[in-house]
Amino acid sequence: MTAEPEVASRADSAGGAGGGSGGSGGGVPPYRYTAALANEIERRWQDLWESQDTFAVANPSPDGPPPAGEKFYLMDMFPYPSGAGLHVGHPLGFIGTDVLGRFLRMTGRHVLHTMGFDAFGLPAEQYAVQTGTHPRTTTEANIARYRAQIRQLGLAHDQHRSVSTTDVEFYRWTQWIFLQIHGSWYDAEAGRARPISELSDELTAGIRALPDGRDWATLSRPEQDRVLDDHRLAYLADAPVNWCPALGTVLSNEEVTADGRSERGNFPVFRRNLRQWMMRITAYADRLADDLDGVDWPDSVKTMQRNWIGRSQGAQVRFTSDAGPIEVFTTRPDTLFGATYLVLAPEHPLVDALTPDAWPSPPTGDELDGRWTGGAATPAEAVAGYRRVVAQRSDLERQEARDKTGVFTGSWATNPVNGEPLPIFVADYVLMGYGTGAILAVPGQDQRDWDFASVFGLPIRRTVAPPEGFDGEAYVGAGPAINSANDEISLDGLEVDAAKSAIVTWLAGRGAGEPVVQYKLRDWLFSRQRYWGEPFPIAYAAEGETDGGPSIPRALPASDLPVLLPDVEDYAPKSFAPDDRDSSPESPLARATEWVSFTADLESDPERGFADYLRETNTMPQWAGSCWYYLRYLDPDNKERFVDADVERYWLGPQGPGDPGGVDLYVGGVEHAVLHLLYARFWHKVLFDLGHVSSSEPFRKLFNQGYVQAWAYTDARGVYVPAEEVVEDASASTGFTWNGEPVRQEYGKMGKSLRNVVTPDEMCEAYGADTFRLYEMSTGPMEASRPWSTRDVVGSHRFLQRVWRLVVDEQTGELRVGDAEPDRDTLTALHKAIDGVRTDLPAMHYNTAVAKLIELANHLTKTYPDGGTPRSVVEPLVLLLAPLCPHLAEELWSRLGHPQTLAYAPFPEADPALLVEDTVEYPIQVNGKVRSRVTVPATATEDEVRAAALADPKVVELLAGAEPRKVIVVPGRLVNIVR
Repeated sequence: MTAEPEVASRADSAGGAGGGSGGSGGGVPPYRYTAALANEIERRWQDLWESQDTFAVANPSPDGPPPAGEKFYLMDMFPYPSGAGLHVGHPLGFIGTDVLGRFLRMTGRHVLHTMGFDAFGLPAEQYAVQTGTHPRTTTEANIARYRAQIRQLGLAHDQHRSVSTTDVEFYRWTQWIFLQIHGSWYDAEAGRARPISELSDELTAGIRALPDGRDWATLSRPEQDRVLDDHRLAYLADAPVNWCPALGTVLSNEEVTADGRSERGNFPVFRRNLRQWMMRITAYADRLADDLDGVDWPDSVKTMQRNWIGRSQGAQVRFTSDAGPIEVFTTRPDTLFGATYLVLAPEHPLVDALTPDAWPSPPTGDELDGRWTGGAATPAEAVAGYRRVVAQRSDLERQEARDKTGVFTGSWATNPVNGEPLPIFVADYVLMGYGTGAILAVPGQDQRDWDFASVFGLPIRRTVAPPEGFDGEAYVGAGPAINSANDEISLDGLEVDAAKSAIVTWLAGRGAGEPVVQYKLRDWLFSRQRYWGEPFPIAYAAEGETDGGPSIPRALPASDLPVLLPDVEDYAPKSFAPDDRDSSPESPLARATEWVSFTADLESDPERGFADYLRETNTMPQWAGSCWYYLRYLDPDNKERFVDADVERYWLGPQGPGDPGGVDLYVGGVEHAVLHLLYARFWHKVLFDLGHVSSSEPFRKLFNQGYVQAWAYTDARGVYVPAEEVVEDASASTGFTWNGEPVRQEYGKMGKSLRNVVTPDEMCEAYGADTFRLYEMSTGPMEASRPWSTRDVVGSHRFLQRVWRLVVDEQTGELRVGDAEPDRDTLTALHKAIDGVRTDLPAMHYNTAVAKLIELANHLTKTYPDGGTPRSVVEPLVLLLAPLCPHLAEELWSRLGHPQTLAYAPFPEADPALLVEDTVEYPIQVNGKVRSRVTVPATATEDEVRAAALADPKVVELLAGAEPRKVIVVPGRLVNIVR
């Protein structure tokens, strides 16, 4: 017996793949709803919807009235079109939004729902490197595959609005938005982005002064441009990156293994600074955190975003040193008296200046501790050697390393609160990506510092009194300050908050510190050494700058957009020897020399006139297109703007006071809870500040669907084997075998890596798309992960066969409905179902809606076994089913004599009078145990209920003629008899 039946056997259990409207199908009634008939019906209705543009939705006309019905913008997180296509886990959210969209149309809403593709990125490029196939060829083939699969599922998308991030007209506007960000700065006083030209104007007019005191008017044009570039929201900077020489590219943290090697190829990866494009997302940190209060998102997602932003109150403290002041951010300035050393990140810019030529003697006159030097002859040798080791570690590895390592720089700093000399170390557990890249080490109050101090023999001093009986190492809790006084201030006895306030005031009065707010959020590294991405609309003067400094990036005019990707022969970045850490990236675009070099008269570089320029050869990351695609869905054919202002306001504009606006419902996986959503919010807020959009948030409401999980199997090596080839084998030690060898069973998210994929194609072929849709929606709440079991799909198919039989005779194909009036029980069952389904669908409680439909169908099958089901009941049932199983519903609706699609037919409404029960069943307890039940009219009085209970034969028998001591009637619930 196989772990999952083969497709052929599934088709047989669904009623026979050969049965249909034309033949016997090997003994199957000729008009039974089989997989073959379902597929024929589904293809026909999909063709009809497409030819008639059934789901095309109109934008508001500037000259006419608004579209009928309240608007609703419904959106899925769009997929990356991989070559493998969809598996049955992918469409869970897509089907869920489709069900909701179909219901909303039937209840009069004006629904926008479409699907696009996030199509730039590494997989297509890697395939191009391996095969020489242009990434566009691969991408477009993958998109065609996805479109076919989505169409097969009957998703009601407006296909005219579908976009791909690789469409030239789409990435033209991605480049245009980049220019808006590059052409802006964040005015902290106004709390919003403004055009960089306004900053230039204010500096020219003397309204603003330069922080360093220079006179703007005396600066050369390149010097002025550099000042402006330092303020831009998109800017160039030296940033620490993961450089892999063997692959010739910068890698994300997720692409680096814990031992500092590339996930692809297992090559060495080095941390080094490279000049990269950055987005100044940190300017929006407060707004990104605070504005979460205004959106309807899951609390867990809001918490994840706030934690990623990581806003914390603290102090910036300055420690003096021979290399100048060392700035340190701390959230615990109250512990300053307990600082016994400083630690800098190995990449800190002051490290070289703090590293003397020879080991000095300590200020105390003691011998230099040999543990501090790492056995090196000089500080420079120690620091250089340590930097080489650290360069091969990822940020994650550095943060999680249990062994504390580091070396002494050979310099000391002075503690501003007590004048003590503090040795300065470099250590890998301090990163330049957070704070200032330097920490004050208080081992008495921080376990990492304690561990480091223990390794290097450094002093430990407590500054917060631990509770009585505390026998740990570092104490990180609250308590009164101790050992924290000098001639001017004493913190001793103060609790943490009071001690923080006092010491920060003292530091500020002496110019040694000030209160600040710090964030974990770092500016967004926005460039990639890839081919398959959006080119930057940026150029550099070929002959360099007149002041001899680095080339200044010059924006291309909007009229030059799009900057098209050139064709290249080799899609791979230039690779180097695996250990060549000093090599530099060379993008594949750099080899397109005719494309790179051009002559122009750029408005952004007016002093040059016509001159030779070189294009930026990095490309944008895959995130770029996904930051704004929801805006292009609104107006995909607009040649003049990325979206018309009135169209954006109609679909996304705020609906009232306190409403930020945005997409009415955005559905996707929780794996995008932080980065995609944070990046899209940042871009949207810049566009809002510049007046390009009316909504301050992109997504008003967010819903995270669960995952589809499935059994997976590993062999003795721990390698996953194809799940569909595994056989249940009671004689095997594990209960399962593959190729005759035992394998272990485990449960996990369906995917290629676990080799447990089931495709929607095979499910549709074996059962039909409507059965697949119904099964996915019925297996659990939308927000919950759910198991996949192929053998259970047949239950959904059998239910649809029962619905079919209520309408269509399996032998003749004729209608089985009648015009008789339904009885009271049937009307009650119908309206209970209508009321329940009408409540469940907008709440996306699809599993409970399905249960109510099954209950109604079972009632009708039992009540009308020989046909003649009343039309007045059958037609509402078909309409109730339509959002979930649209093809079958359309077919039955047509056979019932309706010439128009039911996509916009009114959804049934329940009659309140028929929701009231005519009778009530009372359990009868005798001495605390239920002995019988009695049914009485719902209008029965307590006396009538009591009389009916005492007249029940079982109660009469139990009482045996004796009078009960007490009879208690709980109205509507129970009767309790005490003998």
